[in-house]
Amino acid sequence: MRYVIVSVVKGDAGNFNNNLRKEVFEKFQAKSSTLPAHFTIKAPFECENTDYMDNIIENFCKKHKKALYNIKGYDHFDDRVIFMKVNMSKEGKILHDELIDELDKVSYINFDKHDGKNKIFHVTITSKKIQKIFYDIEKIAKKRKESGVFTTHFIGSIVSTSYQANPECPQYTIIDG
Repeated sequence: MRYVIVSVVKGDAGNFNNNLRKEVFEKFQAKSSTLPAHFTIKAPFECENTDYMDNIIENFCKKHKKALYNIKGYDHFDDRVIFMKVNMSKEGKILHDELIDELDKVSYINFDKHDGKNKIFHVTITSKKIQKIFYDIEKIAKKRKESGVFTTHFIGSIVSTSYQANPECPQYTIIDG
């Protein structure tokens, strides 16, 4: 089965991102993730049983305190992805890297430069076939530049998501810290 590990962005920041993604979809039919607002901890990977991984995440969340981070401004990866910028606090980065170290013990999880310790933290607005409408979508993000400033926390909700039967209807295992 296919899984992804994310940190769900809750509160005003999450609502803002979810509403912005909805607006972009309504205006441009530019799709985004079916997951709620989040930043990715581990990109999709395959495995049969997540019990060991789930225990690592659950124990990690129990043993660690939440760390704050800011979401402010927008950026993009070429003309493929438009996102809200996550400015991870020093404490949040340490926490994230410790989680990566723990998850790296799981044999079926292999991190690369895009989802390991040196990732670019971001909350995607849209990334699905947007090259032809990239600049139109970017204008919407720029108009909202000042309204998208939030402080939230890491370890609030780490989610292991399964795409078992239908990728449009993921099942969530939410582990609150």
